[in-house]
Amino acid sequence: MDERKFIKKCKELVRNYYNDRVESTDKNGKITTEDVFVVWFCKALQNSKALLSTNVPDGMYYEVTYNGDKNECYLDAYKKWQNVCIEM
Repeated sequence: MDERKFIKKCKELVRNYYNDRVESTDKNGKITTEDVFVVWFCKALQNSKALLSTNVPDGMYYEVTYNGDKNECYLDAYKKWQNVCIEM
């Protein structure tokens, strides 16, 4: 799968994941693919991985992995709990 097609698919997966779980009373409502952005992307051989987030201030980020051998995508959803500064 080429990079543009993968990124498009990632944004669709995150949009669908979020919209399937958002509550009807949520003030943010449903999102579009325009509300999803790529934070990081890597392609190695036939495999790809992207980290994504949305403009919804909910602390969530998403990891989508494409396994080119099996033609499968995996979506992991994470919640950011803290950002702690550690002095070195």
